[in-house]
Amino acid sequence: MLRKTPLALALGMAWGITPVVALAQQTTTPDTEVTRLNEVTVSSTRTERRVDNVPNTVTVTTKKSIEEKNARDLKDAFSEELDVSVRTAPSRFTAAGAATGRAGSEGINIRGLEGNRVLMLVDGIRLPNSFSFASFSTGRGDFLDVDGLKSAEILRGPSSTQYGSDGIAGAVSFRTLDPSDLLKPGSNFNGFVRGGYASVDNSWNGTLAGAGKSGGWQGLLLTSYRQGNEVENKGSDNSQNANRTKPNPLDYDNSYALGKVAYAITPTQQLGLTFETQNRKQATEVYSGRSVPPLTAASVIDLDTDDQIRRDRVSLEHRYTDLNGSWLQRAETRLYWQDATVQQFSAEDRLTSVDRTRDNTYTQKVVGLSTQLESNFTGAVNQRVTYGVDMSQSDFTGVRDGTVPPFGETFPTKPFPDTEYTLLGAFVQDEIELGKFSVIPGLRFDSYKLTPSSDGYVGAATTLSDQAVTPRLGVVWRLVPAFAPYAQYSQGFRAPTPDEVNNGFTNLASGYKSVGNPDLKPEHADSFEAGFRGQVAGLRYSLAGYENRYKDFISQTVVSGAGTIANPSVYQYVNYSKARISGWEARSEYAFLTRWTANAGLAYMKGTTETNGITQPLDTIQPLKAVGGLRFDDAAWGARATVTYSAAKKQSDTTGIPVTSTTTTPAYATPAWTILDLGAYWKPTRNLSIFATLNNVFDKKYWRWSDTRGLADNSTIKDAYTAPGRNASISARYDF
Repeated sequence: MLRKTPLALALGMAWGITPVVALAQQTTTPDTEVTRLNEVTVSSTRTERRVDNVPNTVTVTTKKSIEEKNARDLKDAFSEELDVSVRTAPSRFTAAGAATGRAGSEGINIRGLEGNRVLMLVDGIRLPNSFSFASFSTGRGDFLDVDGLKSAEILRGPSSTQYGSDGIAGAVSFRTLDPSDLLKPGSNFNGFVRGGYASVDNSWNGTLAGAGKSGGWQGLLLTSYRQGNEVENKGSDNSQNANRTKPNPLDYDNSYALGKVAYAITPTQQLGLTFETQNRKQATEVYSGRSVPPLTAASVIDLDTDDQIRRDRVSLEHRYTDLNGSWLQRAETRLYWQDATVQQFSAEDRLTSVDRTRDNTYTQKVVGLSTQLESNFTGAVNQRVTYGVDMSQSDFTGVRDGTVPPFGETFPTKPFPDTEYTLLGAFVQDEIELGKFSVIPGLRFDSYKLTPSSDGYVGAATTLSDQAVTPRLGVVWRLVPAFAPYAQYSQGFRAPTPDEVNNGFTNLASGYKSVGNPDLKPEHADSFEAGFRGQVAGLRYSLAGYENRYKDFISQTVVSGAGTIANPSVYQYVNYSKARISGWEARSEYAFLTRWTANAGLAYMKGTTETNGITQPLDTIQPLKAVGGLRFDDAAWGARATVTYSAAKKQSDTTGIPVTSTTTTPAYATPAWTILDLGAYWKPTRNLSIFATLNNVFDKKYWRWSDTRGLADNSTIKDAYTAPGRNASISARYDF
């Protein structure tokens, strides 16, 4: 029985419209926050298909949506996704111990899994991995800039059949703007200029983009710059030590550039060249890293940090399209190079003990080639066969440097050996059309090899190689427009990362050390999803359930030792656990009175891990979430209101916070919350658009589970983890 809770209030209107809530997209006009059911996706099958004609759940966030929200980052862009979250803990790290918040936008959580278990692609090229070692922690979300995106597709469930290793939770495919996205019919040069302000972090941003064409040539150049400060919260303690709950002061700036050139060699062939560069710098005055009196000789009295993230990418593409070709209609080949670096510097001033610094660097360079071909066959059975190969070679490097190293170590040192990581995959997929049925089988073979170098690395370094075969089978039955069931079974795998296979660190004074594991196996996933979609007049809806089972999860654990100098505890990454995640999702949208749209959605999931026969909750599972909205769109202006509700995190759904190797303390279980966000746009002229948002209208104090995970229930600084209060943003875009 549904009571009049905030959830009921948020969804009441949509529930009155229909008893069925939908899983598909959340709007009915082209300029909406999340795509309609008839939007096109390429991530599900690596070919263009409508999102209501794929056998799994895909949502697409558009450029218009990103601009309407005045999104600063991925957290803003995906704020209304039901089963997706972006973790950004507060910046409360230390020089040599805690890494809380150091990774920035750490990554994307899809249906309860995150980190390197989610594949992230930009124009088909993998974003760098995340990495963590003590206070050195790198994320993935800050490796891209939303100002250069034209869309972001989120694919749920294992994506190994399509893309190979890593995406056992799902994949996020980002696509950058093309010249054709800016060029208008009958014009040889177009572009836009955009600027805005966001109060949540006192940030200003500006973007300038232009595209032109001449003969068979097209080109685009986009530059973007943003600068700001710390993200606000609802903390009130302004102490300049570890008791502080207000955000630590910081300054950041992010510069980004995107360039593309395309040339039509013949009517059926095109060459394209893309370059992309991003440079993000952040300086933090870490008041929370200072010691609370009374002070001792080693007490920290000042901590300053300077971090930098840089990513450069160049890619060359060849595209062939001939719909009248005898056996080959489409082909696309991409050759690419990418260089990404994270550098984190900390300077710690101690009362009378020797001051110390940490200067850590993580680099990932990759060269790759991918080819995809498409052949269409007509007859008694229509088929579209897609096949191709993907290959890449990445070089991973990590260096820890600084002054006053830990006891028993010397700087510089490497947390893992320089490693060459080779991936090779071949895939085939057949989209078979049988009247109202689409049957989509797929199969992929992958091999991987990690080849470490012992140069500069203290410890044993071993080579690891393996292979995997991942099948997939999906079915869509377009029974009637009002009811179209679908189902999919897919497998996935994730190869071990270089730092999991080979890593070495010894601190005998504290009684522990870490060692590599040359016998690591890849993680594996089995995923089932089934549901149905439909359309009745102005109503679109869908409902789906899923169950994902994982085995050979890789986790670091104590494999031997007593934690003493004579018998130190030995930490090692091992295939230690299983996991199971199940849930369901529902979404609906209803268009009425020509320009009005109501939408609602609800997502629930649960998850457990099993280690040595002991079952525990999976902490990365998000609480039940609901989103309901009302929207008005007109040619000259529009407005929207969105209510977001999150249920409380149950204490029984957490594993607790480790105190020692054998004991834990209860975790902070976030209470339920409901917030209201408002947005509007206005077009005073044909070429000028103004966007305004007011978020958390009632200045609600609340905590997101994704950001507080790892916080103890007895913590005295819970307010430091609160989400922002009421905040506003405004931007203007002029198209020329």
